[in-house]
Amino acid sequence: MESVRIDIWTWGVRIFKTRALAGAACKKEQVLINGARTKPSRHVRIGDQIEVRRGLLTRKLEVKALLTKRVGAKLVDEFVIDHTPQEVYEAAAEAIRIARDVTPQREAGAGRPTKRERRDLDELMADSGEDMESFEEFVKSFTRPR
Repeated sequence: MESVRIDIWTWGVRIFKTRALAGAACKKEQVLINGARTKPSRHVRIGDQIEVRRGLLTRKLEVKALLTKRVGAKLVDEFVIDHTPQEVYEAAAEAIRIARDVTPQREAGAGRPTKRERRDLDELMADSGEDMESFEEFVKSFTRPR
C-alpha cells in the first residue's frame, strides 16, 4: 500500500470521530496536505505534512505509517508524528478556559425557570425601576458567583 485517502487516515488516527466529519473538514479547508487545500479523496503518503485546524487549535502532523482501519488510542503514535509546539496546546486550553469563565452559567441543578419564577420576573420587569435591588437579587439567584 503506497497511499491512502486523507479522510480515512485522519479518521483512523483519531483526529476526527467519523469519516463524515473528516470529509467535511477537508471540504471546509480545515485539512491541508503539504500546505495545499485538499479533497476527502486525496491520497497521502508516508512523510506528508498535514495541518489540521479544529476550533482554536491548529495541529501539524507528519504521516509516519499508513492505515485503512481505525486504531486504538495507544497505537496512534505508531502512525503519526506530532510537530505541534506545546505552547499551541497550552494557548488553546487557556482560550477555552477563558471562554468558559466568561459564559454566564446557572447553578447546577437549577434548570429552567419555573412558571412561578417566570411570573415573578415579568412582575419585576413591569415595575421597571421601582425595585431594582430585588431584581438584582433575583438575577443573582440564577447565576453562579465568579
